[in-house]
Amino acid sequence: MFRTSLLAGAVASALAASPFALAQPAPSSSAPKPDDKVEKIDDIVVTATPLGRREVDLAQPATVLTGDDLRRKRAASLGDTLAGETGVHSSSFGPGAGRPIIRGLDGPRVRVLENGVGTLDVSTLSPDHAVTTEPLFAHRIEVLRGPASLLYGSGAIGGVVNVISDLVPDFVPASPTGSAELRAGSANRERSGAAELTAGAGNFAFHVEGFKRDARDYRIPGRAVKDDEDSPTGRLPGTSIDSRAGGAGASWVGAAGFAGLGVSRLESDYGIPSGEGLTISLRQTRWQGSSEIENPLPGITRAKVRLGWNDYEHREIESTGEVGTTFANKAKEGRLELGHVPWKDGQGALGFQLSGRDFSAVGEEVVVPKTNTRTSAVFLVEQKKLGAWTLDAGLRWEREEHKPEGDLPSRRFSLGTFSAGAVWAFAPGYRFSVHATRAERAPAAEELYSNGPHGATESFEVGDPGLRKEVSRNVDLMVRRVEGALQWKVNVFANRVRDYVYAASRDEDGDGVADLVDDAGNLAPDGELLFQQFTQADARFQGVEAELRWKPEGSPWSVRLFGDQVRGKLTGGGNLPRISPARFGASLEGSSGRASGWLTATRVREQDRVADLETATPGYTRVDAEFAWRIGERRPGLVVFLQGTNLLDRDMRVHTSYLKDVAPLMGRSVLVGLRGEY
Repeated sequence: MFRTSLLAGAVASALAASPFALAQPAPSSSAPKPDDKVEKIDDIVVTATPLGRREVDLAQPATVLTGDDLRRKRAASLGDTLAGETGVHSSSFGPGAGRPIIRGLDGPRVRVLENGVGTLDVSTLSPDHAVTTEPLFAHRIEVLRGPASLLYGSGAIGGVVNVISDLVPDFVPASPTGSAELRAGSANRERSGAAELTAGAGNFAFHVEGFKRDARDYRIPGRAVKDDEDSPTGRLPGTSIDSRAGGAGASWVGAAGFAGLGVSRLESDYGIPSGEGLTISLRQTRWQGSSEIENPLPGITRAKVRLGWNDYEHREIESTGEVGTTFANKAKEGRLELGHVPWKDGQGALGFQLSGRDFSAVGEEVVVPKTNTRTSAVFLVEQKKLGAWTLDAGLRWEREEHKPEGDLPSRRFSLGTFSAGAVWAFAPGYRFSVHATRAERAPAAEELYSNGPHGATESFEVGDPGLRKEVSRNVDLMVRRVEGALQWKVNVFANRVRDYVYAASRDEDGDGVADLVDDAGNLAPDGELLFQQFTQADARFQGVEAELRWKPEGSPWSVRLFGDQVRGKLTGGGNLPRISPARFGASLEGSSGRASGWLTATRVREQDRVADLETATPGYTRVDAEFAWRIGERRPGLVVFLQGTNLLDRDMRVHTSYLKDVAPLMGRSVLVGLRGEY
């Protein structure tokens, strides 16, 4: 039984502790929204941390996408939207499904949030399952690279992505505000549009939003499978998307805070470019509750509540039109964060988190049995300034339990996390930081109980109910220059994971080729499914991330150089599968009057450091550009933009994708768009 008492207490403490707080007059509607605080790097506040610290004051590496930077990078999936960010790649399972991969860690090790609460979908189960947050609605996206398990649970052992929208408004605008955007693309014949509006009066605010996207199978430079004359050419089958969504939210805003509720509906039908003619029909209804109150109780400076409820279903449809498998997920999550009064230049927060999930898969491919998962946690974070040093530390205790249907054993895990960091302002405009974490992760239900064929990934997956919890030890070191015309940062990291869980291929017949099996899991030379067994071994990850920005004062031009590399290996020898290759690039951005534009070139290296029985991928150079023109003098006003992607029309294979050998990325494409803000 999901323990609602603590969740109810969390809501009550935030909404009822100060019964008159929300009845106060609304704050001035001219107060800036959070999105207004992004012009200078010193003003970028990362809301995914309970203490709301500036990006430059975080010991843990973070990236914040907002404004024009976010608009230019928006794609149909969250993974593809973030794929160009330092340290972040995409699982790239066609344009309809792409999940962020951070420093070589993916799936259940990267926690994706929407307004501070998990998306509650099943995207961690398999790379063909889409993340259900829509980039077109995002006002900002925050990425914490490296373990964030202290704040968001064992599912954040690799990092956190927090997508922030206005579904539940936290301010009352002086006049209606919003945006609308239209897009049309060439290579995939995309036609998409989105619009949103926030308005209100007195203490009441409301928000409405909606979007529609229709894209056909996209064009590719060569063949889907290289050197295979029977492979599709011209357009890649299974890359179409037909999706739509809408939502509405309302809040009561007072001088001491706000409380609100929102609901959204997503419907998406997208193809799987595996060559089997599969499509997925996804439906989700999601409720969000949000509240934040200043000084609700003596000794408490802020109470922050985030709630989420989800009703999710998707059907995997065969090429014949028959439904192969129906995945259903009913989930809920609640968080309460209580900030305490400052003490001797210190501040901190106590947090509680509850979540529950009822998952089932019914049909021909019952890969994972019906499973009930429950999690409860408590965490404490503290920060203190000592001269030029800012120190922070935290603890989290978590309990997670999986109860599968049938004769499979239930598993219960007790998980502990400790994190400590320091930021040293050793000279004006410079920062040195170190961040260390010891985190534990419970195996996910799919890693424990999988046993069956999965057509979308063309694999036969077998779990292990006896898997142990992972133990990760991570260290980050970073040096930054955060002021002046030339700003830069260099980050190095090392991560040691005991009992790392991964899906390994096998070679039972010893022919040097990964085993193929039939639908029953029997070895078959002409089988269509790759056998994958979840197993454990000690692993280590290490890498470097670097970025340099140069913009002379008063100049309309700026230059950005960037690069990253990660190595993932088993401690006993051998590479881990689907580890992203090294890459580096440069970007030039400029503006003159109403015109603006940018040009980016990225070189992705060949990845030949592959796991046993894994194929290598060649390197490629990707060039993208945009020209934009602002109509009228009002800012931001109305902007028309022309964007080109993969301008060199290269055959680009994403090594982190299960489909790298059969599904290249889209070829040269031109997208024209019109965006208005009011």
